[in-house]
Amino acid sequence: MTTLDGITFRPGTPADWPDLIQHFAFCFGHTATEANQLSWRSIIDEKRILIALDDGAIVGQTTDISLTLTVPGGNQVPAAGITAVCVSPTHRRRGLLRALYTEQHRRIQSTGVPLALLTASEGGIYGRFGYGPATIACGIQLDRRLARFHDAVPDPGGVTIPRIGDAATSIPRIYDRWQALVPGAQVRPPAMWDLVFAGRNKHGDDRPVLYSLVHRDGYALFTRTTGEPTDSIRVHELRTVTDDAHIALWRVLLGMDLVGRVDAHVREDDALPYLLADGRQVETKERADGLWVRIMDIPAALEAREYAVDFDTVIEVRDPFLDAGGNFALSIRDRKATCIRTDATAQLSMDIDVLGSLYLGAHRAAPFAKAHRLWGKDLETIRMFDIAFETDRESEMGWGF
Repeated sequence: MTTLDGITFRPGTPADWPDLIQHFAFCFGHTATEANQLSWRSIIDEKRILIALDDGAIVGQTTDISLTLTVPGGNQVPAAGITAVCVSPTHRRRGLLRALYTEQHRRIQSTGVPLALLTASEGGIYGRFGYGPATIACGIQLDRRLARFHDAVPDPGGVTIPRIGDAATSIPRIYDRWQALVPGAQVRPPAMWDLVFAGRNKHGDDRPVLYSLVHRDGYALFTRTTGEPTDSIRVHELRTVTDDAHIALWRVLLGMDLVGRVDAHVREDDALPYLLADGRQVETKERADGLWVRIMDIPAALEAREYAVDFDTVIEVRDPFLDAGGNFALSIRDRKATCIRTDATAQLSMDIDVLGSLYLGAHRAAPFAKAHRLWGKDLETIRMFDIAFETDRESEMGWGF
């Protein structure tokens, strides 16, 4: 790699780990435990780490890990997961991130994976690199004491408290079933499960004790905080394969004695408000993005997913960062698509970050058109594009990385 105003760039080596960990901890305020370091090192290839150095000291870093993602229709698609991205506060506004990302994404392009993914600590950074927010998570809060279930909602039962050690066996199996069904959910490596059941988050910070509930078709992971006059619980994961499992787990969570407030993140279409006699009890505190998607190979990505209706169009995709855009003829028949480059006139036009936001079905084309971020030759073309990209199940990120 080249230099930038005295900054040198190179791939990482095993000897860089202590400095990488120290730099990450300084930038994000998280000190990784030894167990956390070992877990992450087991899934990171040092050759995929890129480092910026000033006089031998790390001032910028990024890496990517191999992920497998469910896309609409259920196909499992390989992706690069961008992680551990940080630039020292002493070296802001010098082009370090762009230099690191340019090299990193050229390398990812050379592997042929159709997608790159990340989670964003700040929402205004990654659109310029072609990433669009592609899942939606709503932070909710409710008072358990006021949350009465609607009379029409059944009590399916079947929830158990797993014995010590059993959760680490049963829960990953349920997650795998859920992951195969949900657009946006990634395969979770064993090392990441080790961190979950060690009671630590992705940064290695100690949490309160992690409790679990298991149904044959779902599970919940939550922590409990002691308070006065009542305790509170935070649901970290609730994954269900069936509606009955979803109802059964929420019945137990909202039936816990000595608990007042319950906090969780759920999909926008979560049925919880409709389970209750008074849906207002579910207060939405935030509407957040989760997974961000960058299309690396437009034909491969569009052919990997399924669609709701037959549709033919030509899409212009603009990609100023990697120059991977152009005009693409998209033809959908019986849920499957073919996509090839073409010289034909575009009927739809958008930047590649918009296509990333639309890819998993969480966002729709019409609002982007109203914001002048997507153009269609007429309203019917935009409407059909929206219908084609609809999904049977709303997308959801599986785990943070």
